[in-house]
Amino acid sequence: MLSDIEIARNAKLVDIRKIAAELGLQEDDVKLYGKYIAKIDHRLLKKLSERPNGKLILVTAITPTPAGEGKTTTSIGLSMALNKIGKRSIVTLREPSLGPVFGVKGGAAGGGYSQVLPMEDINLHFTGDIHAVTAAHNLIAAMIDAHVNHGNELKIDIRKIFWKRAIDMNDRALRQIVIGLGGSANGYPREDGFIITAASELMAVLCLASDLGDLKRRIGEIVIAQSEEKGLVRVRDLKAEGAATVLLKDAINPNLVQTIENTPALVHGGPFANIAHGTNSLIATKLALKLADYVVTEAGFAADLGAQKFLDFVAPTGGLFVDLAVVVASIRALKYHGGVNKDELGKENIEAVVRGMENLKVHVENLEKYGVPVVVALNKFATDTEAEIEAVIENCPVTCVVNEAYSKGSEGAIELAKTVIDTIQRQPSNYKPLVDQNLSVEEKIELIAKEIYRAGRVVYTDTARSKLSMIKKYGFGNYPVIIAKTQNSISDDPKKINAPRGYEFTVRDFLISAGAGFVVALAGEIMLLPGLPKIPAAVNIDIDESGEIIGLF
Repeated sequence: MLSDIEIARNAKLVDIRKIAAELGLQEDDVKLYGKYIAKIDHRLLKKLSERPNGKLILVTAITPTPAGEGKTTTSIGLSMALNKIGKRSIVTLREPSLGPVFGVKGGAAGGGYSQVLPMEDINLHFTGDIHAVTAAHNLIAAMIDAHVNHGNELKIDIRKIFWKRAIDMNDRALRQIVIGLGGSANGYPREDGFIITAASELMAVLCLASDLGDLKRRIGEIVIAQSEEKGLVRVRDLKAEGAATVLLKDAINPNLVQTIENTPALVHGGPFANIAHGTNSLIATKLALKLADYVVTEAGFAADLGAQKFLDFVAPTGGLFVDLAVVVASIRALKYHGGVNKDELGKENIEAVVRGMENLKVHVENLEKYGVPVVVALNKFATDTEAEIEAVIENCPVTCVVNEAYSKGSEGAIELAKTVIDTIQRQPSNYKPLVDQNLSVEEKIELIAKEIYRAGRVVYTDTARSKLSMIKKYGFGNYPVIIAKTQNSISDDPKKINAPRGYEFTVRDFLISAGAGFVVALAGEIMLLPGLPKIPAAVNIDIDESGEIIGLF
């Protein structure tokens, strides 16, 4: 059996200019990054403003497990299948972060015969967007310390600097550090730390901005510290928003690539869904909606994370209408939620499959609360038995379609594509956000925790209550809320698998993301900088003397 990277290398890519031309793009609309990658000028969106939008399909999943679900593979396969049956479709995805690529995932560009290409470039440095966000983030951090060192005119309280450094790598040793050692020439010693670039507010801002002017405005709004007079200090107070925007002037343009079957894909932006809002840039999705009949976009992790944030925050912010949601599941993952150990997942166990269906049902029920039609895509693995597949189909609360895009490409997702189109035509969406943005921060958290996470009650640590008072004091008391929590459970406890109910949901801290336009509630023990596992994917990634990369998957 060929590996993902071997399959990718056997694919016949076409010149990206041909892909652009088929979308109706002009030469001035694109900037080439080699033969197979291009950036689309974000200003094209305004030129196409009078065009009607295509249908928007949101792909999400059940709660992630070590067994894998295949959400990105499904998104790509569905888009390819829609094109295969004569519909113009574009898939929009986030850019892979180097941290997970070298840590756990080993790649995040789909898999098997359902990939976006060139996968090596996409998984590594790509067009430099994430590096640009890292540089802009650290420029602001450097300007903060330079300002303090040169007289501190803004009277920044160095004990209350919120803006950390950023790095696009998993490195737990950098979570908490001390900087400024070595004497007065190196500034004032203070505690600091790093976050992963995908968790940077700049990444969220980049993915929510409508143009360069909006990007610059949003960056200026970012809260970086408190002053000794207890006022908030923002990036604009440092006069750093212009320089940061300069570093992001190319990163704001969506990246055009192609699938393994030469259909268009926009891969742009990379906020994590367990830390930020977890979807690709609004510019990419809105541009795709002007260029295609059907746009397939993916929300990070499960429906309780990426999908909830997309439906309650991202879509209203961008003025998007969601026509249908696809929930991705696998027999292996359902068995895991049903209590089966990872090393036993290859054995038939219909009872465990049925028990694990409770997790799937929760996510389906949650999505239906938004008024969107729902279809389940069951990713087929070689170890699945017909009896197990039948058990899922019989017990599924909505239409369930077996998806074989991984092994068969678009051919394996044609039934899913036809079901999606049929469902959209038969069952028009009544999409409406669940969370009323006029509610207070506490009321929003209460609603999400009880309606989506199925918690019994919400509790706040003393730190969270203190921060909540500050949030209200400075006018953020009714801001949209993004909840940062574990992706491994519907709850805030990664050990609570399947469908926990009635538990205490603990909010331990808050962050203000004024530029992005939301408040982040930190729940459980979520980390803003992941660490590498005992055996990271990096140990299997290598390059030979001819320059061929191996180990990406």
